[in-house]
Amino acid sequence: MSQPAENETLPQEQKPKLWVYLLPLGLFGVLMIFFFFGLGLNPRLLPSPLIGQPAPDFSLPKLSNPDETIQNVDLTGEVSLLNIWATWCTSCRQEHPVLMKIAESKEVPIHGLYYKDQPALGIEWLNNYGNPYYDNAVDMDGKVGIEWGAYGTPETFVIDQEGIIRYKHVGPISWHDWQTTLLPLINLLKNNNGV
Repeated sequence: MSQPAENETLPQEQKPKLWVYLLPLGLFGVLMIFFFFGLGLNPRLLPSPLIGQPAPDFSLPKLSNPDETIQNVDLTGEVSLLNIWATWCTSCRQEHPVLMKIAESKEVPIHGLYYKDQPALGIEWLNNYGNPYYDNAVDMDGKVGIEWGAYGTPETFVIDQEGIIRYKHVGPISWHDWQTTLLPLINLLKNNNGV
């Protein structure tokens, strides 16, 4: 048997194709582009189809008095916040002092949507840590939170005088968030009667 000479080439089917090396390299490059662009995105800026829409209809019992109800129409007449919270939410505990400070400023009423939690625990929480809320609606089964497009707690919505949702903040509100985003929007809505 004779062996091929050193300068002879292998048959075509035995040569590795260039694309076999370039395809994984190209896929890796595309993944890196998505990765680097993704790092620059703000996870709190989740798009909401409710922005610019009327607040979803609801009628829920009050935390302070279950014989009375809170409805979406109670969120009209002035610019307000709706804060979705629960006692089991660790981020809500982090946010609570900021909500207390906002309530003390009297810039805007804060309505609470007490989400998937036992009413007695919510009352105890507010007695222990202070109550920043004008009122609280109890959403035991979480259906109203879902209608509002809530992904979890805390989430806060800015609602104008007409009951239109103007902004959604995902996660705990920091004092910086309040001063740089929420308060300027609230003042704009107050001055322009809804925009």
